[in-house]
Amino acid sequence: MDLTKLPPYQKRDFVPQDADLTDTQVVTTLMTQLEGRAITTVPELERWMLDRSELEAALSQAGSILYIFMTCQTDDPSKASAYSKFITTVLPAVKPLNDRLNRRYLELRQKIRLDEARYQVYDRDIKTDVDMFVEQNVPLQTKVDLLAQEYQTVSGAMTVDFEGKEHTLPQMSRYLLENDRALREKAWTAVAARRLEDKDQLENIFDQMFRLRNEISRNAGFKNFVEYQFKAYHRFDYTPTDCKRYHETIEALIVPLNGKILERRKTEMNVKTLRPWDTAVDPLGRPPLKPFQEVKELISGTQKIFNRLDAHLAAEFKNIDDLGLFDLASRKGKAPGGYQNTLSEARKPFIFMNAVGLDDDVRTLLHEGGHAFHALACAQDPLLEYRHGPMEFCEVASMAMELLGGEHINVFYNEAETKRSNREHLEGIIHILAWVANIDAYQHWLYEHPNHSAQERRQAWVGFYEQFGGKFIDWSRLEEPRAHLWHRQLHIFEVPFYYIEYGIAQLGALQVWMNARKNPKKALADYQRGLALGGSRPLPELYKAAGIEFNFSAAIIKPLIEAVTAEWEKLS
Repeated sequence: MDLTKLPPYQKRDFVPQDADLTDTQVVTTLMTQLEGRAITTVPELERWMLDRSELEAALSQAGSILYIFMTCQTDDPSKASAYSKFITTVLPAVKPLNDRLNRRYLELRQKIRLDEARYQVYDRDIKTDVDMFVEQNVPLQTKVDLLAQEYQTVSGAMTVDFEGKEHTLPQMSRYLLENDRALREKAWTAVAARRLEDKDQLENIFDQMFRLRNEISRNAGFKNFVEYQFKAYHRFDYTPTDCKRYHETIEALIVPLNGKILERRKTEMNVKTLRPWDTAVDPLGRPPLKPFQEVKELISGTQKIFNRLDAHLAAEFKNIDDLGLFDLASRKGKAPGGYQNTLSEARKPFIFMNAVGLDDDVRTLLHEGGHAFHALACAQDPLLEYRHGPMEFCEVASMAMELLGGEHINVFYNEAETKRSNREHLEGIIHILAWVANIDAYQHWLYEHPNHSAQERRQAWVGFYEQFGGKFIDWSRLEEPRAHLWHRQLHIFEVPFYYIEYGIAQLGALQVWMNARKNPKKALADYQRGLALGGSRPLPELYKAAGIEFNFSAAIIKPLIEAVTAEWEKLS
């Protein structure tokens, strides 16, 4: 479907139907009209908020469509240009006006009483955004956005000529599942060499981002970018110190378990050491799991999973497919990774992936499907601000769906393959908990040492990588690829410090999984109840509504990991 023709969730009341929201003048005129509106009563203020939300949703969708078009085809100059124009003209013009609207709202709230419970989170977020806004940061933030687009373009252009054919890097991952160790090494080495070709360009992109972010945080009056970004992300319920405790707990409880898993792998493979190309292949020499050949089979199989899980979720997934809101296959020129992007005016999700026929692709679609269900569950809220939750809960929606949907993954496999897939998924959970700590600890170090050199940055990366599990892999004669491994983590470039959420949320998802093992219907109902709240309640209340606890201390991690370990051993 042409995303620009997607019908809105409801008819516009304030924004003209034919308004071009990629036109700076159109957008700023509408925002100025809002700013100047006379408001003296509760109904007038709430109408003003709804009109503002309508404009923000329409503007958000206009930007989302341009971003989707750009990431789906990074090698199309017209799409890159359209997105660049939006982030260099519309967004910089909007930011100061948005701040003025925020200040107007806070002034009105001093005079007009609204339902405190309903607007508690809204008020808190607006106050924080007002505190954070510094007009001189607007052009700096635009430069960061453009650098993020450059990172996408460089990454999306990476291909490898291998076995007589050009492959994208996601497509090359299939070779790491082959039993021929020499072939795996050759494939891994080819990808590593290709990444290193652009290492200097990526280092330069990051250096520019890093300088800009430090300047932005200083302009806003913060000691460093760590403090700035935590407040910018509205992290009201935990601190950098809490994150460092998470790192310590993961090192104590998860890293040894990861070592045990890798030691068993080494024994099963009968190799002296595990090399980087040995970590994905089946250790017993079985052929790779191949759940599907074509993307249409991935969609139809996942539809069957949701049919078994819940009729309502199944209908929603089918509707997403019917509307053409998937772009799932990997191809040249497509940006890396996967995401779900909510088209805010239509209140519909769009799912982007790089599927190549692997077991991970099924889990990824379940993951992004969880995000999509979250967007749909809270779509009825009239305030855009409440139609998305905090990331620490958004990722519960996605990671829990990997586990809940994974209970029915046998639609793709026979009994033995199902057991193997679930075992590998549990191993992946252990790995991701450690990897999150690795990435988060490294980012804390980066921004706590603003004067570090590129060489110190590489040394710090290697240190954290070894600390959180890299020591179990033999990287001899591969020092340069190891030192630049972090380049593949787009979060470090595009959304700094947005990664600890995956660790926190994985613990929440495991709690949902534990609940489902006791009472599947209640666990799913609780999960859906939490999703329906969107961002209308504080983070701990969202967790509580979903029947789980917002807690990432050793007290919560230990019993969850014991349960995962027991299940893993049963599947081994």
